Amino acid sequence: MAVVDEAAVLRCAALGIAPLRALLEPLGLQISAVADGTDIPGSYWGDSEAGLIGATLYLRADTPVHSALHEACHWLCADSARRQKLHTNAGGEDVEEHAVCYLQCRLADRLAGYSQARCFADMDAWGYNFRLGSTAAWFAQDADDAIAWLARRWPDGLPS
Repeated sequence: MAVVDEAAVLRCAALGIAPLRALLEPLGLQISAVADGTDIPGSYWGDSEAGLIGATLYLRADTPVHSALHEACHWLCADSARRQKLHTNAGGEDVEEHAVCYLQCRLADRLAGYSQARCFADMDAWGYNFRLGSTAAWFAQDADDAIAWLARRWPDGLPS
């Protein structure tokens, strides 16, 4: 992924790990903080990007909050059989990736100290690329496939 403005994104150090734990651990995903300067286990992109192995989300202080949410949403979107095998590459088809992006934007409003608007801005600054030119425009106008995928995954509503 081409990072456009790395300095513009909110990092886990600024948010703190407690809000991520409060949101994600009740859903079954454990958070593991990694020491600064060490590689993040299970990180697909490397550098400061969050990592995912099984039911554990790995992050460092410099991990972007949107990256932590993104990997968490990969875990949430996987069925139980795939969750057990998750290691670095969450896999899934293109529409599932769209669903992951949509879900991370939805969960951003549930994350204390973060917001959907901030998530949109962070994703744009990080270099996410959507047809309509911005994450917010995609979310509002072009995410029907993601919404439909999520509705099939959770017919009774998104995880809370």
